[in-house]
Amino acid sequence: MAEKPKKPQKLKARLPRGLEDRDPAAIRATREMVEKIRAVYELYGFEPVETPAMEYTDALGKFLPDQDRPNEGVFSFQDDDEQWISLRYDLTAPLARYVGERYGTDSLVLPYRSYRVGYVFRNEKPGPGRFRQFMQFDADTVGSATPAADAEICMMAADTMEALGIARGSYVVKVNNRKVLDGVRDALGVVDDGQWLTIMRAIDKLDRLGLDGVRQLLGAGRKDESGDFTKGAGLKDDDIALVVSAIEQSKDAPIDPRLGASVVGQQGRDELDQISKLVTAAGYSEDRIKIDPSVVRGLEYYTGPVYEVELLLDTKDEKGRPVRFGSVGGGGRYDGLVSRFRGEPVPATGFSIGVSRLQAALTLLGKLDTRPEVGPVVVTVFDRDRVADYQRMVAVLRNEGIRAELYLGNPKNMGNQLKYADRRNAPCVIIQGSDEKARGEVQIKDLIEGAKAAAAIASNQEWRETRPAQFSCTEADIVAKVRDVLARHDVKWG
Repeated sequence: MAEKPKKPQKLKARLPRGLEDRDPAAIRATREMVEKIRAVYELYGFEPVETPAMEYTDALGKFLPDQDRPNEGVFSFQDDDEQWISLRYDLTAPLARYVGERYGTDSLVLPYRSYRVGYVFRNEKPGPGRFRQFMQFDADTVGSATPAADAEICMMAADTMEALGIARGSYVVKVNNRKVLDGVRDALGVVDDGQWLTIMRAIDKLDRLGLDGVRQLLGAGRKDESGDFTKGAGLKDDDIALVVSAIEQSKDAPIDPRLGASVVGQQGRDELDQISKLVTAAGYSEDRIKIDPSVVRGLEYYTGPVYEVELLLDTKDEKGRPVRFGSVGGGGRYDGLVSRFRGEPVPATGFSIGVSRLQAALTLLGKLDTRPEVGPVVVTVFDRDRVADYQRMVAVLRNEGIRAELYLGNPKNMGNQLKYADRRNAPCVIIQGSDEKARGEVQIKDLIEGAKAAAAIASNQEWRETRPAQFSCTEADIVAKVRDVLARHDVKWG
């Protein structure tokens, strides 16, 4: 007996971990955010540039030390010419390649000021709030070594937060200098990179753990509330005191004399002093931009001033749990990235906003409109033999800049067409049966007003008798009457 043929297995629809689908409301909120950020960046004289999502992997500088393949932190493949290519993991490394190709030519005006927006990709283990694809919006100045360039980036970051509706006192731009941290390392005499990384991680936890917690992590280690123990950096008491004096927030706190002996450390403090004077002169007080010696960013990435934008607001998520957003953007001076392509010093400084992270914060804070956008006007099909007439009505509306669509489903049931328009969030529908056609008229049903009226109507009979928010007009008046409906409800698209 012949075996029955096996049914083909259905392909399971599933999204890879660490990625997300986005609906129209989220896309509209992103577009609104991006345009506000773009307006501030352009106000500062920055111009757009686009680079591809893929670069040669060596341009990104990502390799495993023990394998002849790119680092697993990036998504990579080998081209047919055996060159490794990777999806960009940030927007700065591609800019360095872009500038490196054009540096010293007429196609690049120095100092070069540009901004970029786009998705970046990380081949990392996903988790809550950690995605493999997310959007960033960067602005950079290349070819200027003056602290004025860093000060301007900080001012622009502050102005961007306020343009997005975050009030003064609800955010702060914190500034430190990598050279100051290098001076701390000089004073400590730390030569082991692993120990120095532990020290930096301890400093980075100042906001969360306070000075006592940092002291423990700089010493033998710290046990948290759950009982888990984190091994410390193993510094002696006097070295711990040196680090604490370097990150102490109080201006009156004593500075360990060993720090003053570091030339690079003093250079970093001088640059911070210049930045502070510049932003103060421009009207930016410490509640907006402040020097914070505990800011730690990109140990191998930055060479001078570093900055971080922190939201100071606390709120609750959809389950009522407290949420503290923390950092939503940051940047700093990276004088070595472009130099890799040039073999000569090329100063550069920049700032990156984590658009996806900031959008999540603004949504929880109620600063973004995440309601579904008003849909198009829907022209229904009362008589399937007259589709051309209905399509002409749609064209008339579109030619006047009104979003409109023809119902393309089964036109047999008018009730289903109206339900479709409701689900599309249409402001109104247009109906024309044979009687209306004979009179040269159409029926316009205001769905927004109808929904309000429906809440006040007690019975189906009353509904049928009153037909709320439904009226007739001539075909020649369709555009004017639809505009009346849109204006009544303040409907705007885009």
